[in-house]
Amino acid sequence: RMFSGYQPKNNIKDSYKILELEEGCSLDEVRNSYHNLAKKYHPDSSSVTADSKAFIRVEEAYRVVLSDLAAKQKSDPDEEEEDQFKCKSLQHRHYLSFEGVGIGTPSQREKQYAQFRVDRATEQVLQYRQQRLESRYAGSHLSRAKDVRQSKKVKITQAVERLVEDLIQESMAKGDFDNLSGKGKPLQKFSDSPHIDPMTHNLNRILIDNGYQPEWILLQKEIRETIERLRKGIVASRRKLGEPMTLSEQKQWGRVCEQFAEDIRKLNKRVDNFNLVVPILSRQMVHFSTDKEIRRALKTCEAVVEKVSDSATKGNEREEGE
Repeated sequence: RMFSGYQPKNNIKDSYKILELEEGCSLDEVRNSYHNLAKKYHPDSSSVTADSKAFIRVEEAYRVVLSDLAAKQKSDPDEEEEDQFKCKSLQHRHYLSFEGVGIGTPSQREKQYAQFRVDRATEQVLQYRQQRLESRYAGSHLSRAKDVRQSKKVKITQAVERLVEDLIQESMAKGDFDNLSGKGKPLQKFSDSPHIDPMTHNLNRILIDNGYQPEWILLQKEIRETIERLRKGIVASRRKLGEPMTLSEQKQWGRVCEQFAEDIRKLNKRVDNFNLVVPILSRQMVHFSTDKEIRRALKTCEAVVEKVSDSATKGNEREEGE
């Protein structure tokens, strides 16, 4: 009652300055600033800066700022709209149930929602049965296709076996097998071990006896023979040239090295093919190096020259001794 007709002396801007604030600050900032200034200027705070007049100005400014914030909050349209929505949302909450199905009163919408659930369950059952029938039909179709492929495979195998048997009988009638070394003799086994398939070993023995060799063995043999031939060839070419070589002989040696490098490149391609077909990883071969092979040939030539010179020296010594 005492302050009901009280009119503050400070305006709004001065009040914000007294509280050491700026316009647009929050309510918490206003309260914190007021508490700090009250501790500083309150007469009963026993502080050095205590001042009753300053405290009165701070209190008046605090009331003015609170009134200003309350007026701004009431005049904010967003707040009013939010309050209005909060008030109306509870009245229409029942429309958010029943998954949005149906119209009318809540009881009518509940009945409509129950019928909707029945229809949805029926539709799901029908879809499940349809999927079961489709999967069953697809499985039977695949099994029939598999049986057809299997029967075709069996027929082809039987046809090949009959063809081979006919060819064997025809060859026997012509006497093509009469000159075999093992005619009329039992097949020899590689081993009596029970872990070895006798049929497989007998077939391998027949292949070996008739000169059959796997592809990778033939390639390995060919590569080794080729590199030995190339090594002997480059050594022979170097020995034909003089020591030391003249300018023309150096050019000739350069052409020999170029041809040797081309031969090594072709040989390395064979090595690649060999590594693709060899069944054992440890049997794979590495590429041949042209530089290493040329240095090896030069060392071989030097060794041969030294050997020849040593033998000639020994022969001369023998002749002188005689």
